[in-house]
Amino acid sequence: MRIAQYTAATALCIAASFAAPIAQRQTTITDADILQYALTLEHLENVFYKGALSSMPESDFLAAGFSSAYYNNLKYIAHDEEQHVELLTSALAAAGATPVAACTYKFPYTDPKSFVTLASILEGVGTSAYLGGAPLIASKTYLGVAGSILVTESIHTSLQRFNLGEVAPANPYGTALGLNPVYTLAAEFIVSCPSTNAALPVMAFPALTATQGIPAAPDMTFTFTTTTSMPSTFFVTFVSGLSTTSVAGSMEGSMIVATIPETAMGQTYVFITNANVTSSIMDSMILNGPAILEVTPPAPTFNVTEM
Repeated sequence: MRIAQYTAATALCIAASFAAPIAQRQTTITDADILQYALTLEHLENVFYKGALSSMPESDFLAAGFSSAYYNNLKYIAHDEEQHVELLTSALAAAGATPVAACTYKFPYTDPKSFVTLASILEGVGTSAYLGGAPLIASKTYLGVAGSILVTESIHTSLQRFNLGEVAPANPYGTALGLNPVYTLAAEFIVSCPSTNAALPVMAFPALTATQGIPAAPDMTFTFTTTTSMPSTFFVTFVSGLSTTSVAGSMEGSMIVATIPETAMGQTYVFITNANVTSSIMDSMILNGPAILEVTPPAPTFNVTEM
């Protein structure tokens, strides 16, 4: 996950690189595959939080402007992620599968501020992963477990967003993300995985990099870069909440240029697609991405007479 400048001024300006440290296979997706996939993500978050808590004491967070209450919540989040790992590991073992082990990771944070910024992103992606993976689960029991973890991940997301000074409920709806887009984002942090880990039915897409500082805003012209050549006609597709909006893309030199639509609010996923997407985005439509933008939501509106 490439970040232009990892500072408060440009926080969350992200793209995923084309990487494949996890063994891959393409086949029919089973419930065991989904559990292994979820465990892969939970291992990442588990190591991420424990690494930060073991390397940065509470005094570092206080000096960076965070509260003792926030630091205490971080410890609860670390506890949650460990519990998720243990639950999924037990479920896979009970189903007769060998659970995947944790990989070796590299996280690009250097201080509490950059850690919290990255934590907000990872939690948002984790929430999107469970929301996107849920329809693929056949077992109602497993679906209930996934829904329970999804709720916890969304709470984590809100906590991190609030402590960054962002609008915690920036979108009325959660944003679902498919297996391959999530893997594309997660793979950037994975250096290597044990050779004994089960192969997963996933693939990574080529990178899309946001080149401007953010937060962004609707109707703002935004630029992106990629290492692949663009076709003569392509679209920049924004996925946010229940909305998927494609806008015509153009080139200015080596830069891809597009206007952020009004449907984008909060953590928004951006793809280069080969079609004007009007409903769910399919893997066959994706050329590059996702990149992640933090888009400032509009002022809230509500009618106090309707009670």
